Amino acid sequence: MWDRIEPLMPADPVRGRRQADHRRTLEAIAWKYRTNSRWRDLSDELGSFQTAHKRLIGWAVDGTWAMILAAILAAADAENDIDWTVSVDPTVVRAHQHAAGALKRGRPTPASPPITRSDAPAAS
Repeated sequence: MWDRIEPLMPADPVRGRRQADHRRTLEAIAWKYRTNSRWRDLSDELGSFQTAHKRLIGWAVDGTWAMILAAILAAADAENDIDWTVSVDPTVVRAHQHAAGALKRGRPTPASPPITRSDAPAAS
C-alpha cells in the first residue's frame, strides 16, 4: 500500500529542515486512530506526537488526504476491487438528546411565533 501512497505525499520544503519520514508519521496517525489513544501516548518509535498531529492537520488543510483517497479509490475501481457495504448499529449510533427535540432543564418552552396571513390570494 505504501508504494501507492508514497508518490502522493508532499515533497520536502525547498528551504529549511527536512521533514520527518512520511511513512513513520502516517503509521503514527494510523496507530492513534486505530487504538483511540491520546496523542501523548504515541510510542517513541513512531516519532514525536507533535509532528504527527501537526502533519495530520496540515495534510487535511492542503488536500493531501483527499488526493490520497481519490487515488486509492480510482486504483481500486480500475481493479474492480470496491465493495461498499455499510452497516450501522443503532445501539451505538444515537442522536444527542437535544437533536431529538428534548427540552432543556430549567428553560421554558419558547412560544411558537404567531402565524401571519399573506395578502396574496389563495391558490385554487
